[in-house]
Amino acid sequence: MGFGKIILLFDTLKHLRFKQIYYRLYYFLRKNKYIPSKTYPRLSKKAPQVNWELNEILAQNSAKNKTFTFLNQSKTFNGKIDWNFHDYGKLWTYNLNYFDFLNQKNITLDEGLFLLKDYIKNDKILKDGKEPYPISLRGINWIKFLSKNRIKNHTIDEVLYYHYRFLLSNLEYHLLANHLLENAFSLFFGAYYFQDEAFYKSATKILKEELNEQLLNDGGHFELSPMYHQILLHRLLDCISLVSQNKWKAQEQLTFLTEKASDMLSWLHTMTFKNGEIPMLNDSTYNIAPTSSELFSYAKTLELEWTTKRDLTDSGYRKFSNCTYELIIDVGNIKPSYQPGHAHSDTFSFELYHDKKPLIVDTGISTYQKNKLRQTERSTSSHNTVQIADFEQSQIWGGFRVGKRAKIVALKEGKSMVKASHNGYKNLGITHERTFEIENKQIIINDKLSKKTNLIQKAYFHLHPELKNVRKIDQTIHIDNYIKITFKGVLDIELSKYQYSLGFNLTREALKITVYFDQTLETQIHF
Repeated sequence: MGFGKIILLFDTLKHLRFKQIYYRLYYFLRKNKYIPSKTYPRLSKKAPQVNWELNEILAQNSAKNKTFTFLNQSKTFNGKIDWNFHDYGKLWTYNLNYFDFLNQKNITLDEGLFLLKDYIKNDKILKDGKEPYPISLRGINWIKFLSKNRIKNHTIDEVLYYHYRFLLSNLEYHLLANHLLENAFSLFFGAYYFQDEAFYKSATKILKEELNEQLLNDGGHFELSPMYHQILLHRLLDCISLVSQNKWKAQEQLTFLTEKASDMLSWLHTMTFKNGEIPMLNDSTYNIAPTSSELFSYAKTLELEWTTKRDLTDSGYRKFSNCTYELIIDVGNIKPSYQPGHAHSDTFSFELYHDKKPLIVDTGISTYQKNKLRQTERSTSSHNTVQIADFEQSQIWGGFRVGKRAKIVALKEGKSMVKASHNGYKNLGITHERTFEIENKQIIINDKLSKKTNLIQKAYFHLHPELKNVRKIDQTIHIDNYIKITFKGVLDIELSKYQYSLGFNLTREALKITVYFDQTLETQIHF
C-alpha cells in the first residue's frame, strides 16, 4: 500500500465513531451470525396483527407475472424466482428483497401471497435478503400487506418473527445514519405487530436517540440528501399512522413522532421547488422516494401541521425565491462527518429554476455501483462549482467513502447575498470564495481564488436537457432567447455534453458550460 493510500485511509477513518469500529469488529468476529432456519423461535399463538386502514402512499408498480422492474431494469423469471439474482448489482437485488410490490397499486391478494410464500420456501438459501437493511424494509411491507388483508398465517408469522429476532441482534451500529434509523422504524412495526416488548424497547430507544441526532435544528436529515429526507419522512409518517390506528402502548410515542415529522415536513416544503420537484443534491435521483406532494397529502390525512418556510442554516443550504426564479445554494460542510456515504464533492454548487422549470441543475446519480460512473457523478466536475486542474474539493472514493473534506472557513450573508469561502484546495495553498448577489431579474456570482496559480481553473454550469436553443456569442450564453449568462474575466468558454440522470440506469444527454478563468470570474445570469 502506497503512502498516498495510507493518508487517504487515515483521512477517511479518523472521522468514524468508536461505536462504528467496535460493531464492525464485533459482527466480523462473532460466531453464529446467521441462525439456522430450523431454529425459528416458536410463536405460542398467532400474532395479534395491527390495524392498517388509513390512506398510505402506495408503492410503484414493479412486479407482474414474475417480471420485476427496479431501477429501470427488468427481469423475467421463467419458472423459479431467483431471490438472489445478482446480474444487475446489489441494489437491484436489495429491491427485489424489499417486497415493496406487496403494496403496489395493482397487485392482487393471490399474487401477493404467492410471492410471499415462494420467498419463505427459499428462506434457507437467501443471501442479500438476510441482511439487516432489506429485512427492515421487507418487514414493514409484510406487516402492511398481512394486516390490511387480514391474513392470519402462523407459518408466515414465524418466519417474520425470526427475521425480526435476527434484526434485533444485527442492528447496523457499524453504519449508523439512515440504515440504523430504518432498522428502528421496522422494529417499531414489528413491536406493534407481535406486541413484543423487546422489539418495542429497542425501537423506541433508537428512534429517540437517532431522530434527535439525525434531524438537524432546521428539520433536515443530516445526510443532506433531499431524496433520503423524503424516504425517511415517509417511514416516519407510516409510524405515526401505525400508532394512531392502534391502542397498544396507548399512543405514548405519538407526540414525539409528530413533532419530528412536522419539522421534516417544514424543511421539505422549503426545499421543494414550485413545480413539486426536489433539488438533486448529494445522492438524489428520480422515482425512488415518494414525491413531496404525496408526502404532504399523506401528512394531511394524519392531521399534521408544518410551516411553509424554514431557515435552512443547519443544513448548509440557502434558498432565494421570487416570481421569476428559485435558487438553492450549498454553502455547508459534508455531514455527518462519521458517515458521508451519500455526500458529493459539491461545495458552493447550486440549482436554479426559472418560471417553475429547471435551468441550471445538479447532474444527479444513476448508479450505486462502485465504478467510474459513480466516481464521476460524485465528483466536483459534475456540480455547478469551481475546480482547479483535476483536484477534487473533497476526496470522494470507493463508491461511498470520503477522505479529505472541503470545509467552510468564512461565511457572510444578508437578505440578498451570500459570501463564503472553503479550503478544499488547501493542499494547493488556495481557498475558493464565492459570492451570490440576488436581484429581482438577475443573479450575480463572483468567484475568487486566494492566489494566482498556473493550474487550469474551471467553473461548471450544467444545463437541463430540455434546454435546446443554447448559443454562445462572445462571452455570453443565450438560452431560449430570454435568458442570458454573461461571463466577465474569462479565458475561454466551452459547450460540451454530459449525461443528466433521470433515475438509476437512465440518463439523457444535456449541455454543460465550462468557463476557464484566471483567479477571478464574474457570472451574470439575466432573466
